Amino acid sequence: MSDGIRPEQINRKTEIFINDEFYHKQSDKWLREGDIVMVQSGHVGHTAVIPPELNNIAAHALIMFTDPKEEVSPYFLNFQFQTENIKTKLSEITTGNTIKHILSSEMKDFEMFFTDFEEQTAIGNTFQKLDSLINQHQQKHDKLSNIKKAMLEKMFPKQGETIPEIRFKGFSGEWEEKELGSVTQITMGQSPSGENYTNNSNDFILVQGNADLKNGFVVPRVWTSEVTKTATQGALIFSVRAPVGEVGKTNYDVVLGRGVAAINANEFIFQQLKKLKSDNYWHKVSAGSTFDAISSTELDSTLIWVSSDSEQTAIGNYFQKLDTLINQHQQQITKLNNIKQACLSKMFV
Repeated sequence: MSDGIRPEQINRKTEIFINDEFYHKQSDKWLREGDIVMVQSGHVGHTAVIPPELNNIAAHALIMFTDPKEEVSPYFLNFQFQTENIKTKLSEITTGNTIKHILSSEMKDFEMFFTDFEEQTAIGNTFQKLDSLINQHQQKHDKLSNIKKAMLEKMFPKQGETIPEIRFKGFSGEWEEKELGSVTQITMGQSPSGENYTNNSNDFILVQGNADLKNGFVVPRVWTSEVTKTATQGALIFSVRAPVGEVGKTNYDVVLGRGVAAINANEFIFQQLKKLKSDNYWHKVSAGSTFDAISSTELDSTLIWVSSDSEQTAIGNYFQKLDTLINQHQQQITKLNNIKQACLSKMFV
């Protein structure tokens, strides 16, 4: 499990199984519940505590901290390894340029901070609870994301077909393929002069590319006093330059830079555009370009599915609700990680 450690926990998705004979030959490298392991090469400094279900697991290419000489909380040490202070100290004894490496001999004299065992346990428990909450939200986020991915495949027709595998009750008939430009209004961006860029929030919000989108929405970052091409509140913002195909929404009236286009379309089309991105469609379209970009003609002629207005609304609402739930869990993950980082800086020396 040399590459099976994420910060503070074991990543069981990377487990490799060995036969009994080899396993017993590795008995000197078996890990016990409560041992701490550290990545020795690559993601140097990532640590984890061995949980009960992995007692007597075999490991290699790891620094192992076992058999403590005095009573110490492994979780207290594990989380202390994630503080900026300890990370900095680890970086000072790390070698290598392309691949970072740390010697186990360097860790023998490595100094850390200790308090009494009772306080160590309390601190370790606090961060374990935070990690548990983060993992719960992450699991729900991932589950919903997988549901959405599966439903996008089933609620839109597959290649060569005109009827989706799954439909809401009351809808029937074949769908049509139409060019995006024939069913939406598309506005290609045009960058203002650089001398007119400002930091004045009273000027016009400028959207230049993916850097101006966060969690699928425009977040004001740069402003301009010059108006070129524009999009109104509620429009879709589509990236026409690397990375091509990123799409979000704007809750503001904005000026469009040349890296984006505005598409006036409903939620049904928005979800199709996101599906095209996940299907790697835009990479195929832009593959022949000198740099990763698509033209207005290529965007206009993109084929999308069209059904009745009422079915479009039903499908759009379904995926919008899924997105809302996914974003809520992501916001909680971000919030809890921020709390955790703040506590790491305040609860350790």
